[in-house]
Amino acid sequence: MADLISNLAGITSPNPFWLASAPPTNSGYQVQRAFEAGWGGAVWKTLGEPIMNSTSRFAALHFNGKRVAGFNNIELISDRPLDVNLQEIADTKKRFPNHAIVASLMVEPKQEKWHEIVKRVEAVGVDGLELNFGCPHGMAERGMGSASGQVPALVEQQTVWVKEVATTPVIVKLTPNITDITATAEAAAQGGADAISLINTINSLAGVDIDTWQTIPNVDGLGTHGGYCGPAVKPIALHMLGDCARHPNVNIPISGIGGIATWQDAVQFLLMGASNVQVCTAAMHHGFRIVEDLLDGLSAYLEEKGLASVQELVGQSVHRYSEWGNLNLNHQVVARINRDVCINCNKCHISCEDTAHQCIGRYTDENGAPYLKVDEDECVGCNLCSIVCPVEGAIAMVPKPNGLPPMSWNERQAAIAND
Repeated sequence: MADLISNLAGITSPNPFWLASAPPTNSGYQVQRAFEAGWGGAVWKTLGEPIMNSTSRFAALHFNGKRVAGFNNIELISDRPLDVNLQEIADTKKRFPNHAIVASLMVEPKQEKWHEIVKRVEAVGVDGLELNFGCPHGMAERGMGSASGQVPALVEQQTVWVKEVATTPVIVKLTPNITDITATAEAAAQGGADAISLINTINSLAGVDIDTWQTIPNVDGLGTHGGYCGPAVKPIALHMLGDCARHPNVNIPISGIGGIATWQDAVQFLLMGASNVQVCTAAMHHGFRIVEDLLDGLSAYLEEKGLASVQELVGQSVHRYSEWGNLNLNHQVVARINRDVCINCNKCHISCEDTAHQCIGRYTDENGAPYLKVDEDECVGCNLCSIVCPVEGAIAMVPKPNGLPPMSWNERQAAIAND
């Protein structure tokens, strides 16, 4: 069996699967149930000055028969007294000393506020701190959450304040509601952060009821923007993770968050530079026992790949993630249709004819049977036909050698400049 022990900036856990700071980590009862189920760590629901939450605060995007393709919430930080949370953290750590417990924190951007809460939280035995600079709603209107997380100078300054008194590793949680997440990632690193975590939720409105004209969700007739998460945000999270992982001035461990629902998702995040992963929506959708599938799948994958440790996966694909200007523009692939598998639904022909490059023709063989064929001289290798095809293996994208040497846009422009 491969070693699943995870290490994020010195915070170790039995495996890389943590619960993210969210409703599933709202109490000691829940976190202890999660650890019993097999989760390696948990980031406690954000602590600060207790607030009042609204009712009717969750909503979801259901798409094409799939429940909870995306999830929206307007819930804020913990609405339970700090003393109660701290006692439950202490009790949970005593019961599960080998599991990672990280406290998520959010206070006003004042040095004394950060010093006070850090000291109180560390006194109960947490393994680390996560500074919540990501929450996009409710708290941001009070100058906290993403209101701080969108300003690199504030991220750096508050990280410095925390590091002045912290004795455990400090993780800075970043907001995706920003033009360039590497700016705040770099600021966190400059402030002394031991790690970063990303992404927090994305500003969103889940929908509008076309019968009542109310927003979804609505609170007594009014709605507001909330945080978007779930499977739909995974590509955005992977992009931002990759940007931070390859940035030379960030260069600190990363906890990956955003749409992770399967062990395959987790592997992708690990390959793109995450040292561990945090899960929320999938646990809310299916319950804590989904971690069994995550663990079994990851273990089998590592064994199949001949890897002794999950740490051997971390960052292995980062060097493959680059700028568009570095791509080889002379590389060519074309679509090929396997007639033995194709069901002649014509989906590829319609998509190519109407919205791509008109290179898939419909033909009839000598027996009068219809078939589809790609004109490879006209095919530009856009992948659309293989994406819309409903049958696995019916369309393959294959390399087409053209004898041309590799040439990127950047190389081409440099060659023009030198002529």
